[in-house]
Amino acid sequence: MPRPAARISVGEHPVTWIGANFWSRTGGPLMWRSYRGEVVDEELRVLRDHGLNMTRSFFYWPDFMPEPDRIDERLCAHYADFLDRHHALGMTTVPTFLVGHMSGENWDPAWRGGRDLYTDVWLVSRQAWFAREMAARFKDHPAVAGWLVSNEMPIYGRAGATREEVAAWAQLVVDGVRASGARQPVSLGDGAWGLENSGHDNGFRLRDCAALTDWLGPHVYRMEDDPVRQHYAAAWVCELTGGFGLPVVLEEFGLTSDFASGPHAARYYRQALHNSLLAGATGWIAWNNTDYDTLREQPPYSHHAFEMHFGLTDSAGTPKPQLKEVRAFAELLERIDFGHCVRPGTDTALVVSSYLDTLYPFTREEDRSYVERTGRQAWISSRLADAPATVVRESDGITDGHRLYLLPSTKQLLSPSWYRLEELARGGATVYVSYSPGAHEEQRGPWYAHLDRLFGVRHTLEYGLVDPIEDDTVELTLTRPFGTLAEGDTLSFRAAGTPSSRVFLPVEPYGAEVLATDGRGRPALLLRETGAGAVVLCTYPLEHMASVTPRVNPEQTVRLYDALAAYAGVRRPVTVADLRVAVDLLDHEDGRRYVWLVSQGREELVVKPVVEAGLRLTGLDGSAADEVTLEPYGVRVLRLVGAG
Repeated sequence: MPRPAARISVGEHPVTWIGANFWSRTGGPLMWRSYRGEVVDEELRVLRDHGLNMTRSFFYWPDFMPEPDRIDERLCAHYADFLDRHHALGMTTVPTFLVGHMSGENWDPAWRGGRDLYTDVWLVSRQAWFAREMAARFKDHPAVAGWLVSNEMPIYGRAGATREEVAAWAQLVVDGVRASGARQPVSLGDGAWGLENSGHDNGFRLRDCAALTDWLGPHVYRMEDDPVRQHYAAAWVCELTGGFGLPVVLEEFGLTSDFASGPHAARYYRQALHNSLLAGATGWIAWNNTDYDTLREQPPYSHHAFEMHFGLTDSAGTPKPQLKEVRAFAELLERIDFGHCVRPGTDTALVVSSYLDTLYPFTREEDRSYVERTGRQAWISSRLADAPATVVRESDGITDGHRLYLLPSTKQLLSPSWYRLEELARGGATVYVSYSPGAHEEQRGPWYAHLDRLFGVRHTLEYGLVDPIEDDTVELTLTRPFGTLAEGDTLSFRAAGTPSSRVFLPVEPYGAEVLATDGRGRPALLLRETGAGAVVLCTYPLEHMASVTPRVNPEQTVRLYDALAAYAGVRRPVTVADLRVAVDLLDHEDGRRYVWLVSQGREELVVKPVVEAGLRLTGLDGSAADEVTLEPYGVRVLRLVGAG
């Protein structure tokens, strides 16, 4: 099935944004009060010379709108000069209107008076007026590439806002931008922190935003306990955000040098850039352009010291290692003509339960966050198995066209969906489900419509009770060959979870074939053939256990997914046996095929990719690539060509 990745268009021309969120080192959010154009010019040149083609810029709201019906024209003149300097360097910028939140502090115009940003009619009208007036001033400048309504409005606005309140506010402010006559693309700047990719209900919905705007822009700053999950954090959010028909721009990502050394910062940028590209992102705007050591007495830097050091350069303008990674990434995209590349189809689908993005009655927020966490772990494992999964949302209907459907550690689906999965299996697909009763006590158990019949088993659950995993390590031993696994192979997993979730499903086969048993001889992996396909049940919540275990990746679910992919006939033109290396592809519209090898190894790896018959790998320069050396956490991009 295709994995479309839409692109931002300015006018009629698709563009690839590679940029930085920009505050000058002379003032941070207060830069417009004492604007120094010559310093801005220096800062922009460093970015331009390292492959960046744009910035995201900000109208600091308290300064630009000092009164409810007045805009500060002196600051607008400074901004006009800012635009001119971009244009002179061949760069563009995306202005942000409602900058009330910034870097650890909320900043109100003096006249707000505590009014609600979403529901006070007068205040919403002032926001829409400001957006209209500012867009009208600058819409014809060639350096303006787009517009953003706000900066992380879920942090600035009232907690507990409803979906209806947020959607109405967004509609009115976006309409204000359009009323100016501006024709550039527009988005909300909300961070794409919606229910659909987080499970958290803050009133924002990606579906609503997609109906109003021209791109979705995730902001991703994750604190993690596993390096591999950290390297895929932004990519996973991009994948979840990408199913709504709009381009995905990684609008904010990055790190403070206070939290990461130079080499580790470069590694993080490398992984975030390449993995998010392979997850469908088509634009990247790092946070941020420079450090702010000279502003240590000025809020927010005075009380959030780490916020001074997110820069791609230090406060003297010297490039940091992460800026060099951005330059290498930009050079690669230019070399492969990324603007004309697309993600090829994938035979693997990760089914995301509608309990992530739908507020069903008498369910809990923990159910939604559980779906997100286990889904992320499974998605990462599919990538490391060289069978990268696309997200199929139950909310949109479980579509056909895939050979392998993954339902990791699943507690809840709608009743009709279980019958749909059986239908897909009868039609030739392989459907894999691993059991989970959820992570809390409320209605703890499998919300499956027809568990025994679907899987060809008889469960022996006792009402209100769970069957705890007795051992610290769960071992699954194959009783027959399956996919790439041989009889006698053993997969080992670290047991983890809550008292409700560190459990297994006791079953007896009743039509299903046992593929693997656990360390105590119980059925642990079962296969039921049906029609032209099959259903595979794992009685342990493997993905959930991994998702709550620190520093676990890569783990043995990768081997299981590799076997499932082989059994299901998933098409994988290139694979690498090492579990630490993920393989993915991009296709150029002229027929060229590019292969990414992304390492999660802490040390240098030398791998020999296995290539489909009739094909071979070369470097971008045409040299043979039968054996590939990957630096620690390195990335190599190769060509896939005919063997002749």
